[in-house]
Amino acid sequence: MAPRGVATPDVRERLFAAAERVVEREGPGALTSRSVTTEAGCAKGLLHTHFAGFDEFVAELCLDRFARTAAKARALSRLAGQGTVAHNLEAVAFALFDSGGPAISGLAMTRPAAALRIREALEGGAPGFTTIQEAITGYLKAEQGLGRVAGTIAPDTVALAIVGTAHHLLMTGRPDTPDPRPALGRLVAAMVDG
Repeated sequence: MAPRGVATPDVRERLFAAAERVVEREGPGALTSRSVTTEAGCAKGLLHTHFAGFDEFVAELCLDRFARTAAKARALSRLAGQGTVAHNLEAVAFALFDSGGPAISGLAMTRPAAALRIREALEGGAPGFTTIQEAITGYLKAEQGLGRVAGTIAPDTVALAIVGTAHHLLMTGRPDTPDPRPALGRLVAAMVDG
């Protein structure tokens, strides 16, 4: 624990990573501001020093993880012509399930103030599922241009199916349910192979 008055580096990420570990280990019901700061090894008030409250913390955690996945999706365009199309798409789709995936998303949806903050941020242009869908569409179009994806496949439909399925699995999954990655991987393969 940092001594009082000493700055804690990368506070947001340290708290976010701690929250993910708590959720992964004990489930979303165990996530409290105290469990997060205890897991992070920092002062109990640190979370409330950097966030207006626990709902803001949960919303910012979700938005941060969406932004990370969106950045990974935007990087898809640089992978056109490399590796396999299915593997490249899986890497982005599976990233949605990293960092506590269903549990963190479910937690946000059970906290109305956090859910509202997330919805407002997404409507205001924060990267989310729409950004990921657009990046996948652009990537598939690039791969079509290279002849690696059949011209009969509609990139926007495939992107919607992948992102929509990931969203469904995130919103309906629980920590005690089977890993959703194999089902999503089969969908990606079926969509790309036509």
